[in-house]
Amino acid sequence: MNYKIIGKYIKDLKFNIPNPKTFFLLSKNISNYKINIDIKSNQVNQNIIEVLTSLSLLPIKDDFEKIETKIIYSTIVELHKKNLQKEEIEKIILIKVPTEIYFELRQIFVFLFENSGFKDVKINEKVDFEKLYRVKKVQ
Repeated sequence: MNYKIIGKYIKDLKFNIPNPKTFFLLSKNISNYKINIDIKSNQVNQNIIEVLTSLSLLPIKDDFEKIETKIIYSTIVELHKKNLQKEEIEKIILIKVPTEIYFELRQIFVFLFENSGFKDVKINEKVDFEKLYRVKKVQ
């Protein structure tokens, strides 16, 4: 393997339900929201990269009551080879690391919803990050 995960933590967490009306509307219409996944990275030093994987819940329609939910999970990655090709590094950041940490990230997100009274939140147990990478590469 060309990399090693050396640390993981929650970098940012927002979970805001503004009022009881929104809570009740959301609990009835949770299907009007979709999960959004975003991945960014920062180079910490020559062979250390921070991969930021975020999950958020977004309304499908604009006229819907909005809640603010977003978790940004930071994964610190050490690259073992110094001369990795750009595409290899992209695959580590956009496919391998998110695939490895997604289970934990999903668990945290689901835990927040379930402990806030939302039992019907459906968040995919698995995400095909390789497929997402290929689709984005074509665009």
